Formats: sequence, structure tokens, C-alpha cells
Amino acid sequence: MTSQFPHLCESAVSLMALSEQERIAKIQTPVWIGYPVASKILARLEELVEYPKSHRMPNLLITGDTNNGKTMLVNRFCKAHPRDDNPDGEAAIIPVLYIQAPPTPEEGRFYDNILENINAPFRPQDRASKKAFQAVKLLKAVGVKLLIIDEIQQILAGSMKKQRAFLNVIKGLGNELKIPIVGVGTREADRAIQTDLQLSNRFDAAFLPRWRLNANYIRLLLSFERILPLAQPSGLDERGLSTKILSMSEGYIGEIARILADASVFAIKSGHERIDVDILGKINWISPSQRRYRSEFGG
Repeated sequence: MTSQFPHLCESAVSLMALSEQERIAKIQTPVWIGYPVASKILARLEELVEYPKSHRMPNLLITGDTNNGKTMLVNRFCKAHPRDDNPDGEAAIIPVLYIQAPPTPEEGRFYDNILENINAPFRPQDRASKKAFQAVKLLKAVGVKLLIIDEIQQILAGSMKKQRAFLNVIKGLGNELKIPIVGVGTREADRAIQTDLQLSNRFDAAFLPRWRLNANYIRLLLSFERILPLAQPSGLDERGLSTKILSMSEGYIGEIARILADASVFAIKSGHERIDVDILGKINWISPSQRRYRSEFGG
């Protein structure tokens, strides 16, 4: 049977039976859309999580601008490797541990984050060495195979002496556990890792670039169009519309997703049921660079 909405994928067609408010809620829920660079990084992460233990484990540093897909990519990988409470065993099984780097390069707070994320009881006032011993013991017990440290550029918030000490902690943890470590952060993350030449040599680099007007970008827009439950086709691949979205987003995938979500909500509420240049002009969009300027200088 021919669908009433041939421009939509099957799951989006099923959403068309929902109320307007329910469709809006679905649109505002983050959704993963694969694209070549992200798929390549995910494939590398899959290799790392199964990497056999050795005295020199490979690591990975994923960098990119803010709101350009790093966190969603890592979340996607973590969901594919969920923790198992293992009620019949002695400990939970946590193949992939995701933590945030502390706001400053402090060893004690780093281990606090690890212990919190494996739900281990600990006393924050304990010495870092005690928490390190506890963390290593428990990470082995839960079978961690890969450690992800997000916002790793925050290492730079400390003195050079503290930065080096913190990097030594990361290096020592990887050596002790014999697991790959994945750092995630902004472009400054690479500078942070470079402060330790020995450690930087162990990190391969993966960069999430901003989007440009090319075939991959058009495919990305078409993927969005297939999943956004709008009654009418928008033709996001049309030159005028695609360049407008790229200009408004400044090439950040997080901004692209938000623009399309805001425009879709406007299209539903107005009864227009499609995204066009006129709709894009009505969503009161402020570009990322304008937001940064206002944040720094006011206005």
C-alpha cells in the first residue's frame, strides 16, 4: 500500500497518527543520525573495547567544537555497551565507563568521579592515594574494558605542574588496568594532552569537523527530513533551504538539529506542516557566534 507520507520513514509515518503535542514531543527528543565521520569513530571505539590487553594500550582523543556531536556520539557508543547489574554475581559488569573530567586537574576529584559512576561508597575527604587504590580495585572487579573521560580539556584549568601530575594519573591508570582510555573534548583537549609527550604519543586523534555544503551535508538533511513527522515534504536538499540552514547553524550539527526541530514545531503549530525559508525566518534564531558575542560583551 502506498503511504500517505512517502517522504517519511516508517517510524515517522507511525508518528503522524499522534496528536500535535505528541508529535512535537517526539521532535524535541534527541535522536541519533549516523554520518560517515561518526561511523568511522564508532567503529574505532568498537575495536578499542575489544582490544587485547598489552603493556602499551592504544588510546583515542576525540575533539571537535562545542555542540558538534561529540557527546551524542559517545552516548551512542555507551548505550551499545550498557552496564549489567549482574544480580547473581559478586559485582556489576561495566564494560564501558563514562566520566566527566573534574573542573580542575585534581587527582582526588578524578577518582571521586570514577567511584560515583560505579556507585561505590567512598569518603571525599580521604587521601587521593586511598581513593586511587579503591578505584583501581573496583574497576578491575566490574570488568571495565574502556574508560571515556569527557571534557578532558579542563586539565588546562590548572598550573603546568598540576596538568603534568594529572596526566601522569591518567597514564598510570591505563597502565595499571591495561585498558584503552578515550579522551573527549574541544580543540583545546589536544593541547592539554600534548603537555605530556609520552602520553600524547599513545593517543590517536579523531576530529569532528563542522559541516560544509557538500554531498554528505545534503544526505544529512535528507535523513532529518525522513524522520521529522511533518505532513508535507520540505525539500531540505533544495539549494536555498540547505544553504540557509547551514548559514544559521554555522556548520554545527547540534545547531542544525535544533534549527530543524524548532522549525518543525513552528510548522506544526502554524498548520504549515513543512519547513521552508519563511518558517526559518520566524523561529527567532540567534546564531552561535551571536550568542557567544552577547555572552562576552552583552547586548
